[in-house]
Amino acid sequence: MALASRSQQLVRSERRMFAASDDNAMMKQILSTHAPDGRLVDVKPILLIIDNVLRHITPEIDQALTAGSGRIDSFDDPANLSAIDDVLDALAYIVHKISCEISCKCSGGGDAHATTMVILNMLSSYSWDAKVVLTLAAFAVNFGEFWLIVQLCTTNTLAKSVALLKQLPDVLEHSQTLKPHFDALNKLIKAMIDVTKCIVEFIELPCEYISSEVPPLSTAMASIPTAAYWTIRSVHGNCQAWHIKLAAYMNTFEISYVFVISVLVSHGDNLFIEEKKQEETYKEFIRIIETPQTEISKILRVIFRKEDPHPLFSPADKTRVDIDVLRRKHVLLLISDLDISLDEIQVLEVLYKYERASSSELNYEIVWLPIVDRSAWNDSYQQKFLNLQSIMPWYTVNHPSVIEPAVIKYTKEKWRFVKKPIVVTLDPQGKVTCTNALNMMWIWGNAAFPFSTDKEESLWKSESWTIELLVDGLEPNLPNWMREEKVICFYGGEKMEWIESFTSATKKAAQTLEIGLEIVYVGKNNAKERVKKISGLITEKQLSHSWQDASVWFFWNRLESMLYSKTQHGKTNDPDIIKQEVMTILGYDGSEHGWAIFFLGTTEMVRANGERILSSMQSFEEWEEMARQMGFIPALRKHLEGITDDHHCTRLILPGISGGIAERVVCAECGRPMEMYFMYRCCVE
Repeated sequence: MALASRSQQLVRSERRMFAASDDNAMMKQILSTHAPDGRLVDVKPILLIIDNVLRHITPEIDQALTAGSGRIDSFDDPANLSAIDDVLDALAYIVHKISCEISCKCSGGGDAHATTMVILNMLSSYSWDAKVVLTLAAFAVNFGEFWLIVQLCTTNTLAKSVALLKQLPDVLEHSQTLKPHFDALNKLIKAMIDVTKCIVEFIELPCEYISSEVPPLSTAMASIPTAAYWTIRSVHGNCQAWHIKLAAYMNTFEISYVFVISVLVSHGDNLFIEEKKQEETYKEFIRIIETPQTEISKILRVIFRKEDPHPLFSPADKTRVDIDVLRRKHVLLLISDLDISLDEIQVLEVLYKYERASSSELNYEIVWLPIVDRSAWNDSYQQKFLNLQSIMPWYTVNHPSVIEPAVIKYTKEKWRFVKKPIVVTLDPQGKVTCTNALNMMWIWGNAAFPFSTDKEESLWKSESWTIELLVDGLEPNLPNWMREEKVICFYGGEKMEWIESFTSATKKAAQTLEIGLEIVYVGKNNAKERVKKISGLITEKQLSHSWQDASVWFFWNRLESMLYSKTQHGKTNDPDIIKQEVMTILGYDGSEHGWAIFFLGTTEMVRANGERILSSMQSFEEWEEMARQMGFIPALRKHLEGITDDHHCTRLILPGISGGIAERVVCAECGRPMEMYFMYRCCVE
């Protein structure tokens, strides 16, 4: 009865204090203890170990209640321990003093408000965040000792004797009875940690964000002393709980918990702080990434969250590694979502493994940065991430969450990442040399190393529109065919009737002229399943050569990359033959009909859309004599020039990408400017 009466008195006392806490006199009393002397305390390392202690104790409570024993965890990172030792060396005395004050007053059933004010006076020269963190450190010491004894007392005679001398409650014996009270205790501890982190983060905000006149900052600043008071008071409540038997203090737990949570949530301070922190982190990232550095690791360290010392995953060792593995290397940041295609990974893998096998000075590493919506993250996305990670031979993040949100914002706003993967290149000093090197990698492969914008521009200056640029080794027989001076035809489309008519008529024309001819089907862009069926029929009927899926994908992807790259480097108004030819083929592919392009040697060329080229081949007798005199390709070109279309409809369909596309695009058929439309497509085969 005496115990119940004592509990009721405590509850009534708490309620009176809640009412008083809103009173000016109460606030003045709290503020009167605050006389900071300007000393700076690095609270982050202390908070790190406090969080480690309490985070591991709360699961221990559940384990102790169910299994009767807990696990032992170690906080054994040498770097973290060294930092904490340095900070706590000068603060050990004050933490011990607070710990003694709490233990003394709690064991004697002291007044919570009086004890809180004593601690606030004891910490008068410290900032508000330091007051709370140091008090929480003292609580972690007391609570940690309590649970160590509780865990050991059933198996260790020394622990049992100490528990008896301290008159600690027999938690394990009454585990089921105490479970609701420990649930409340866990909630309160979590609330205390959350409020403490909120205070620390707010205090760390730059001065320009802090104003006592602008909401919600004015409200947030006013709430800090109150939040600090009630967090420290909750420490007293926690300690008193196990000194006067846990069940008796249940109501006080609930009251303190409700108030502390209300302080944290009611003003939305934590959300505001997070927003401002992200703004500051974003500005800092811009400053660092756009300022010349001496070492790439300085850039990489701001890409990943400081809380994770090993943000990368090494596929070779299947272990987490530090970013120091990338020092003195060119780094290619592969930025994509989780929908990056296997085709893209496989082509990159060929380049990456060639770089490993080559004896040349291709000193680069690839790091995959997956950009995901963290609010929608679930087990399905986790498995998808792990599946992609498992097939990538280069470094990846160990989890998408290690990427700083500010960096994600920068990739979208500055590097223009939307959906299509990009590769941002950094030199060994950390300078961004290209905001999307993927285009030049598709076009020239490792020949574009070090994948800089200057290298890309230099490569274009030495290029011309040739069969080699168009095909880029995708057709292994090409060198032999060229050496044999054969006419080589590449064609595309998806209508079998047209394909059969075109290949038949073209072969007949070549036989009539007695010239060597090779015909290769290159498929259609973004129509993988349909092209696979068509290729099977072409092979079965022996209509022509036909490429495999990977070659078809790469052919069209390279053409798009050429267009994007040319557009980005198109600084003059001079006619660009390569760009125009690429746009013409892409335009042909966007139409409903097929198309064909003929080469003889490196540069002699003619091309046309499906209707015109089929009509020309089927009416070969009309220009046969001219072909015998001029040659096949010149004669076909002259014949095509004489054909006038009453009507045509040319479409150029390009996927959305970070780089801009020229607003003025001319028609491949008539040379007039094309109209621009927006198209949204969902094409599931």
